[in-house]
Amino acid sequence: MRVKICGLTRREDARVAAQAGADVLGAVLVPSSPRVVTPQDAAGLAEAAERPLAIVVADLPLARLLEVARSSQARILQLHGGESPALLGHLRGEGSWELWKAVRVRTPDEIRQAVAGYAGVADALLLDGWHPRQLGGTGTSFPWKALEVLRGEIPPELQVGVAGGLNPGNVAEAVRLLHPDIVDVSSGVEARPGVKDPEAVAAFVREARGNGSERAPGPQQDEST
Repeated sequence: MRVKICGLTRREDARVAAQAGADVLGAVLVPSSPRVVTPQDAAGLAEAAERPLAIVVADLPLARLLEVARSSQARILQLHGGESPALLGHLRGEGSWELWKAVRVRTPDEIRQAVAGYAGVADALLLDGWHPRQLGGTGTSFPWKALEVLRGEIPPELQVGVAGGLNPGNVAEAVRLLHPDIVDVSSGVEARPGVKDPEAVAAFVREARGNGSERAPGPQQDEST
């Protein structure tokens, strides 16, 4: 399982994430996000911490997407818009990067539809909380039961990532129930948008790895979210 710390805007926070044991750093290139950075700034985050970089993008034309992917030196393209399987197929032939398709889910059927559409072209489905106006980074959970009931149906070659509403208090429970290949956090380890809390980052990685001591019960998951 890989741990990703997303929404990074500062090199010092990227180094904190790496020192805590994060496997992947995330930078948001969506203009509407309070955590948006430039492709050049994103490349600097990865260089500062010597960790693979995932860039978060949404609904960019193919030419522009390839431009920002290359200029940011991204190893992972995390697609948060309405990108089609055909677009992912084009991206597959343009670079050696991993392709993660983010899907905002509310029901098991939405997960099934995403698996049917993206298996074979995406390396991972990143399941995130649904929000009527924002694509991610809202701290909104998806209903974990929607994944729990069909986890065994997802082909093993399609990785499953869990995002949305994760924090140091509930990530261990998410790992236990959902068996993800990736856990992804942004707002759950922040002091304020774009600025990470080093203690929360370290605690998140520790709990995700199952290294917490005297773990207190985390917040209960609200399946109606």
